[in-house]
Amino acid sequence: MIHGFDTVVVVDFGAQYAQLIARRVREAEVYSVIVAHSATAAEIAELQPTAIILSGGPSSVYADVAPRLDPAVYELGIPILGICYGAQLLSLQLGGEVVRTGVGEYGRTELSVQATSAVLAGWESPHDVWMSHGDSIATAPPGFTVTASTPQAPVAALEDLQRKFVGVQFHPEVAHTIDGQSVIRRFLFEVAECLPSWTHRSVIDAATTAVKEQVGDRRVLCALSGGVDSAVAAALVHRAIGSQLTCVYVDTGLMREGESEQIEETFRAQFAIDLIHVKAADRFFSALAGVTDPESKRKIIGELFIRVFEEVASEITDVDFLAQGTLYPDVIESGTASAATIKSHHNVGGLPEDMQFSLVEPLRLLFKDEVRQIGVELGLPEAMVWRQPFPGPGLGVRIVGEVTQERADILRAADAIVLEEVKRAGLDRELWQYFAVLPAVRSVGVMGDERTYAYPIIIRAVTSDDAMTADWARLPYELLETLSSRIINEVDGVNRVAYDITSKPPGTIEWE
Repeated sequence: MIHGFDTVVVVDFGAQYAQLIARRVREAEVYSVIVAHSATAAEIAELQPTAIILSGGPSSVYADVAPRLDPAVYELGIPILGICYGAQLLSLQLGGEVVRTGVGEYGRTELSVQATSAVLAGWESPHDVWMSHGDSIATAPPGFTVTASTPQAPVAALEDLQRKFVGVQFHPEVAHTIDGQSVIRRFLFEVAECLPSWTHRSVIDAATTAVKEQVGDRRVLCALSGGVDSAVAAALVHRAIGSQLTCVYVDTGLMREGESEQIEETFRAQFAIDLIHVKAADRFFSALAGVTDPESKRKIIGELFIRVFEEVASEITDVDFLAQGTLYPDVIESGTASAATIKSHHNVGGLPEDMQFSLVEPLRLLFKDEVRQIGVELGLPEAMVWRQPFPGPGLGVRIVGEVTQERADILRAADAIVLEEVKRAGLDRELWQYFAVLPAVRSVGVMGDERTYAYPIIIRAVTSDDAMTADWARLPYELLETLSSRIINEVDGVNRVAYDITSKPPGTIEWE
C-alpha cells in the first residue's frame, strides 16, 4: 500500500496484458499494483484498495488447473472490473453460465451496445473492440444487466451497479479497442469513485518523504550506471537528502562510447553532486573470464558492483544505504509471486545475499514512462531523460558468450555507429531502444579480395511504451544499409551485419 493514494489492485491471471492494465490505471492518475491470483481476500484487503481489476488470462475457466479468485473477495464491498478471463470468472463464481461454443473471437470485433451502461456511455453501436477468447459468457449472474454483445459473445459486457461489479469480454487496455481507456476511466471514477491523485508531482513528493523517513540523518551511496533510471533515482534521492548523498560511478569497461565523460560532466559539474569515479575494468574482465552463461554473467556483475560499493563505503562514515534505479518491470521480470523469472536483473535477482547495505529504491513501483516524466519534473537534461535504456551490466549482456576486452571494444565501436546514425535519421525519439549485439562466433567473409574470419554484429531496434512488450522497428532499408556499410568498414574484426526482427514476446529486448 502507498499511503496518500487510492490503490487499484490488478489481479494477474497469467495475462500478457496485466502490466498494461496497471499502466492504463496509472495513466488515469490512480495508483495500481499487481498481485497474484493466489492472493487471499485478507491479503488483498490489507492493501486497502479502492477498486480491483481482474485481468485476462490464457486458461479456460473449466480447465482442471484454471486459476481461481478467492470467493471472499466478492464480499469485501470493493468495486470490481473483470476483463476477458476476469469477466468470465466473475460471472461463473457469482452464478452465471460460461460455455465453450467451439467458435472463439480473436482480433478486431464489432460490439453491439444494448443497454445503458456506466462504462460504455457515449459509445456508438457497433463499436470496434479487441477480443481474444474461446469461452463465452452465456448467462449473466443474478443481479447483473447485460449491456453489450458480439456475434459469438451474447454477454460481452455486464454490470451490477448496486454491488459495483462490471465485466467486459473485450480488452479495453489495448490500443486496438477504440476509446478503450474511457472504459477504464469510467470504472475508476464513476463506478469506484477513485481520486486521480497519482500525479508526477505527488509521486515525487511521496518518494521524497519516504526516502527521508527511511534514511534519517545517515549517508547514502547511489549506484550510477549512466542510464535513465539511476540518473532519476540519484536526482530524486538528492532532492530528499542533499549532501548526505554520494554517487558512485563504476567504470566496468562495459560502458558505451563517451559514457564516463558524460556522467562526470552531468553529475559533478552540472548538479554539484558528490561523485566518486571508480575505474574497475580490469576487475570485471577478470571476473568474467571464461563465463558464458548469461545468468552467471549478470550475477557476477551484480555482486562485483556491490563489492566495489562496499569498498567505497568503508572509506566514508555512516553509510548504511545503497540507492539504485530499480523499476517495476525489473522486479516483475526477475520473478515475483505472480510472475515467473524471465531473467535476473543485476539489481534485483543478481544481488548477493550477504550485502551490507539496506536498499533505497525510490523508483521500484514505477514504469519507465513514469520515470521519464519524473526526470523532467526534477529538471534533468532532456538528453539524459530521453536517453534509451541501458542495462546495468552494460555491454556484458550484449556480448553473447565470453566477455573479453577485445570483444567489448569491438561492440562499443559498432554501438556508437548505431547510436549516431539512428539519431542522424531522426528516429531516436521514436524508438524505445536501438543498439548493437556481438555474438561470440566468427563467420567467413571476403574483404579486399581476401578471406576474413571475423565477428558478426547484430542490430536490435524496438518500439515500446514500457518495455513489458516491444515490437521490432521497421527501420528504413537505406538506414540499415548505412549501418552495415559503416560498421563493416570502420570496425576492425567485423565482417557481417544482421538485423533482429523478433518482437517481445517471444524474445526479450536484450539478448541476455
